Amino acid sequence: QVQLVESGGGLVQAGGSLRLSCDASGRSFSIYGVLGWFRQAPGKEREFVAAISRNGGGIYYADSVKGRFTISRDNAKNTVYLQMNSLKPEDTAVYYCAAGTVVVVRETAYPYWGQGTQVTVSS
Repeated sequence: QVQLVESGGGLVQAGGSLRLSCDASGRSFSIYGVLGWFRQAPGKEREFVAAISRNGGGIYYADSVKGRFTISRDNAKNTVYLQMNSLKPEDTAVYYCAAGTVVVVRETAYPYWGQGTQVTVSS
């Protein structure tokens, strides 16, 4: 089992920044060490945002966030971060943290999910 708890969401104006955090725990975390971020906007399907490998050497971003978002992790704290800069109204969504074993965009590869945190970007 892996437990994931997101935090850091909120309301921000376009052009602003937010940093999301996801705290991971559980006896299976040593297996499911790849951490990813997904998001789901109202009326849309959930989509991949970014993912990072256990040692941080493997990182992948969706094209829509490349250059604006940065994923990082602190293994001492079992925490993954998503620094979001130059936010746009279209970034408005519920952001989910997920744990898996490979850095891929396919959400079915991530068996464990957090409850999500709302990010709203006003124009």
